[in-house]
Amino acid sequence: MEHTELGVVHTKIDRADPEAVAELAKYGVATIHEAMGRVGLMRPYLRPAYPSARMCGTAVTALLQPGDNWMLHVAAEQIQEGDVVVAACTTESEDGFFGELLATSFRARGCRGLIIDGGVRDVTDLERMDFPVFSRAINAKGTVKATLGSVNVPVVCGNALVRPGDAIVADADGVVVVPRERAADVAAASAAREAAEEGKRAQFRAGRLGLDMYGMRGPLAGLGLRYED
Repeated sequence: MEHTELGVVHTKIDRADPEAVAELAKYGVATIHEAMGRVGLMRPYLRPAYPSARMCGTAVTALLQPGDNWMLHVAAEQIQEGDVVVAACTTESEDGFFGELLATSFRARGCRGLIIDGGVRDVTDLERMDFPVFSRAINAKGTVKATLGSVNVPVVCGNALVRPGDAIVADADGVVVVPRERAADVAAASAAREAAEEGKRAQFRAGRLGLDMYGMRGPLAGLGLRYED
C-alpha cells in the first residue's frame, strides 16, 4: 500500500492488539511520546474541537481531496468497534469536512473519534454528543462529493505517518501515533515511566529540588553558573 494510491479501499487491515490499546488508553500523550523515544507526535496545530475531547483507538485511514468529504462516507463502512478515523488530505484544506451527521454515522459503527488534517463544523453538537474530534481548523464551509481518494492506505496526517491499524492516542497535549507492532511494548514503557514519575512527584511534594534530584549542580557549575548575593 502506498500513501499516494487513489481510488482504493482496503477492507482487511491488521489492527494493534486490543489489550495493548486498552493499556495505552491509561496514559497521556506526553507520557506515551516520551516512552516511545520522543517520536510519533502529530503537529501541534491539530487541536481538540472542544476542551474535554480525548480518544484512544486503532486507525482507519482516509485520504481526502481538498474540499471533498466523499471518502469519509466510504470510510464509515470500514469502521469497527474501537477504531479512530484518521483523515489526511492530498493538499492543505481547512474546509468543514466533518460535522454532527457524520459523527452520528461513525458512532453507530463503534468509532472512538476523528483526527483530521482539515476543518470540522457543528462543534457544539460534537461536544454535546461527546464525540472526540481533533482538527486543523473549525470551519463552517461545506464540502462536495466529487473526487476519489482512498481508505485504509498509509497517510501523512499532521506530519506523522499513520498506517491502517496503528494505535492513536489524543488528549489536550496533542496526538501521538504508536505503530501497531509496538503497541504492547510502548504501553509497558509508558507504565514504567508513569511509575518513575510518581516517585519523582513524591520527592517534589516533599520539597526536594530538581537541581539535586537530577544532579544538575555540577554540570551547571562546569558551564560557569554563578550565585551572587
